Amino acid sequence: MKASEIRDMTENELQKELKDLKNELFKLRFQLATNQLDNPMKLKEVKRSIARVKTIMRQRELAR
Repeated sequence: MKASEIRDMTENELQKELKDLKNELFKLRFQLATNQLDNPMKLKEVKRSIARVKTIMRQRELAR
């Protein structure tokens, strides 16, 4: 997910997206532990998306 797409989201949508991404990361880590993960790069993508969402949430918080 691109930063421009994240910036267009509302605060509630960001909270939901963050929750969904964390849930997906948990599932991917579980697959990694059980050797069922097909694409290890997906872990990196999800971590970066979480970081993007958190960064934009923090920017909005500081802008208030």
